[in-house]
Amino acid sequence: MLTLTQPLYRVARFRRAAHAIASPSPALTWEQFTDRVARLAGGLRARGLEPGDRVAILAENSAAYLQLYLAIPWAGLVMVPLNTRWAQRELIDAVRDCGAKTLIADESFLTLAQYVGEQVECVRDVIRASSEHIDALSQAEPVADAALADDQTAALFYTGGTTGRSKGVMLTPRGLMVTTLQVVQGAGLHEGAVVLQSAPLYHMAAGGVLYATLMAGAASVVLPRFEPVAVMKAIQDGRVTHALLVPTMLEMVLSHPEFGRYEMGSLERIIYGASPMPEALLRRAMARLPSVRFTQFYGMTELSPVATYLHPDDHVLEGDAARRLRSAGRALPLCDVRIVDGADGELPAGEIGEIIVRGPGVMKGYWGMPEATAAALRGGFMHTGDAGYIDEDGYLFIVDRVKDMIISGGENVYSTEVENAVYAHASVQECAVVGLPDDKWGEIVCAVVYPVPGSILAERDLLAHCESRIARYKCPKRIVLVDEPLPKTGAGKIQKTEIRKQLRA
Repeated sequence: MLTLTQPLYRVARFRRAAHAIASPSPALTWEQFTDRVARLAGGLRARGLEPGDRVAILAENSAAYLQLYLAIPWAGLVMVPLNTRWAQRELIDAVRDCGAKTLIADESFLTLAQYVGEQVECVRDVIRASSEHIDALSQAEPVADAALADDQTAALFYTGGTTGRSKGVMLTPRGLMVTTLQVVQGAGLHEGAVVLQSAPLYHMAAGGVLYATLMAGAASVVLPRFEPVAVMKAIQDGRVTHALLVPTMLEMVLSHPEFGRYEMGSLERIIYGASPMPEALLRRAMARLPSVRFTQFYGMTELSPVATYLHPDDHVLEGDAARRLRSAGRALPLCDVRIVDGADGELPAGEIGEIIVRGPGVMKGYWGMPEATAAALRGGFMHTGDAGYIDEDGYLFIVDRVKDMIISGGENVYSTEVENAVYAHASVQECAVVGLPDDKWGEIVCAVVYPVPGSILAERDLLAHCESRIARYKCPKRIVLVDEPLPKTGAGKIQKTEIRKQLRA
């Protein structure tokens, strides 16, 4: 039987004096961390929670959050991390939807959490996640590990809701742990690693890295939130070896005027994913961080959260193999990744269709949404909603979201291809390509661009740049230059839904 807490026993036995949390102070050894998890679980159960009850968390990253990741399943409860960027109404909807009895919030969100608790009938308890309150809970008598079974719901991660109402994704110990084993190997994690936890823990990408850190017995350096200077300083001071940096985070670090002023020689590996990586950005990162190896994982929350992996050795800048930089790699050993047409018929190599995935990491389903679950998991495969193709060598190339594909004048235009062309311009810092309604063409390609601060970028120059790289019908017919960074989700993805709304308004 696989449980989320199982790796703790091994690490606490063999690495009891090694750091589980190296920073912030006070540091915790694995022996101390495991004891606190068992006692924190006891403190939660002492507040009247029963096995299977949902516990929601509204907080920035912290040592307490890391402990809750393990203490909640240890107590036999279901963890529900909440997006700290959501509005009141979105939080209320999610808490009511999952029926959370307890809401844990840090100081930054305590007032908001108390308001949500007052509005939602099922919430009986709002717990302050400050150090002293978590310390107090951790003084309770420890309880035996509930050891949630393989197929029980251990966590509910709500999707971002960019395409409609947020859905609670039910993840199991079996799915999370089997996927974690593959992430540990793919990310090159080891006992001596020091892993930066700066991506928001309410997002499954960060959660996946945290579970892998635990399984490897590595140490964590925890930042409350991503901020470029704080990340560079943490890498320097904490001798960080591994960091998850989604494309927008990586761009912000590389473009920051402080880049180069911090010693980051300890960094062995950058893990990226969550959204497509522009090839120009990846090349720039590899040039500016020549001693770092890069690893890409592709997936989604519903896959616990990954299905494919681009090995560091595939990050080649020259020759025929350089085309793989634009890929999401090959399927993980225990994942069956296919490309299908609208009738779920498998397509041959090179043809674009929907990406579907089968494997142990696929979600149990959407909480309280049997019809949506059946639609997403039809035929035993998770239908990702992403469009892509697999080449003759088994490398997956993602071209768009199925619903985001632009049809202009009868031609299919994939936004990722256009974005890669735009990003190759030296004066472009951020870009999003969307389709806008048009009487003549049906849709037109629109590129919204945030230039590199201080640079001069003319629309005609950018258009000429695109025409030298992609077919003319794919080039933007409208270019919108903006003077602020593009709107993003908490996980760092550019919000195309919000951009469309702004453009159409």
